[in-house]
Amino acid sequence: MTRRGRILSWTGGVLGLLLLGTAGAGVWIYADLDGNIHGADIGIDGKRPVNLSPGSKNILVVGSDSRAGANAKYGKGLTTMQSDTLMVLHIAANRKWATAVSFPRDSWVQIPACTRGNGTKSAPHHFKINEAFSIGGDSGDINKAAACTIKTVEQNTGLRIDNFTSVDFQGFKGMVNALDGLEVCPKHAIHDKKAHLDMEAGCQTVRDEKALGYVRTRYSVGDGSDLGRIGRQQEFMKALGEKAQEKLTSPGALYDFLTSATKSITADRELAGLKPLYSLASTVKDIPSDRLTFVTVPNYYREADVPTDHANVVWQYPQAAGLFSDIAHDREIGVAGKKKLAEAAKNPVTAHSVRVRVLNGTGVSGRAAAAAEQLRKLGFTVTATGNAPAADRTTVGYPAGLRTQAEVLATRLPGTKATESSGATPGEVTLTVGPDFSQVP
Repeated sequence: MTRRGRILSWTGGVLGLLLLGTAGAGVWIYADLDGNIHGADIGIDGKRPVNLSPGSKNILVVGSDSRAGANAKYGKGLTTMQSDTLMVLHIAANRKWATAVSFPRDSWVQIPACTRGNGTKSAPHHFKINEAFSIGGDSGDINKAAACTIKTVEQNTGLRIDNFTSVDFQGFKGMVNALDGLEVCPKHAIHDKKAHLDMEAGCQTVRDEKALGYVRTRYSVGDGSDLGRIGRQQEFMKALGEKAQEKLTSPGALYDFLTSATKSITADRELAGLKPLYSLASTVKDIPSDRLTFVTVPNYYREADVPTDHANVVWQYPQAAGLFSDIAHDREIGVAGKKKLAEAAKNPVTAHSVRVRVLNGTGVSGRAAAAAEQLRKLGFTVTATGNAPAADRTTVGYPAGLRTQAEVLATRLPGTKATESSGATPGEVTLTVGPDFSQVP
């Protein structure tokens, strides 16, 4: 898949498809389609990241898998809203390049306190990143689902999110049907009860529930990971966009397609309309293909840190922190940056491989033990705890040869830098807890 194809897989596969029919449409058709787009009033409480690159745009895109109505069959007993795809599209301030960062739904992250549908607050905890959408949307409220998801992404990445858009998979089925289905070519037969999908190997046209099941299936294909599903969804949405541009020559078919597309979209008030979505799609479309980069947050299986966890992934540091910093400061990732991430992913330095001595520099009893417990839960190997002279802030020190290991820890602590120290214990990274230390994200 080309870089342009990948970046347009969601933004172009849905938003970009609006380019096909808005120009020249009658006033009543425009008003009808415009009215289909749902607007969300998103209120985010608490401290938010500072916008470090005015003029750029960070747009959070969610593939929503709501279990309400026709979607109920995909989650027995589930009443909360679900997110199946999560990515941030960064559009540079100069509008000459863009980067899309995909977050595996099984990313093990800190979920901050969020407002539920009944107005109560959830407790901060670690879990899969897609749970944020479920917590806020436990009563079907897209506003709170979006707010909790934005809050979670912001606190784990340090990125300021400017806009939000959600695409519901039920509306996606209508788009596929308007094209008389799409051809897929699975190499192996797929029998997935959870996705309600039975397919033989080989090329075939899918529509209706089979199309939805194909993009949802996970456990019965490849290694069963969410990373594989991300790739299938990107491929499918690319094919959707290409066939739409090729086949939608009939006004009737075009109208049916755009009706399904617009009905599937929920956006914040700034984006909730054909005109702003058209402008966004045009911006992405005009960016040169060699300046469009699609990356997945560098990660590895959490089992490497926590042997009992066979289901989740953790972000790879310091690479993930570097990626987020580049985007926050509007620095282009580009082909070279993507290759560097891919190379580092071959041999990740896991949290478990980092040996940490935790010292209390606050003068308050128990702070080192509390920090050590947090680190252990994240997979770090804590060798000892103790006291240190009073410290103004939290620091990470390391002996010669352990810079990378120190950065793995330091980049998990916003505002903390790793510093080489001749007094550091050989073979160990030293975390000195200062008064600014609260918790490890």
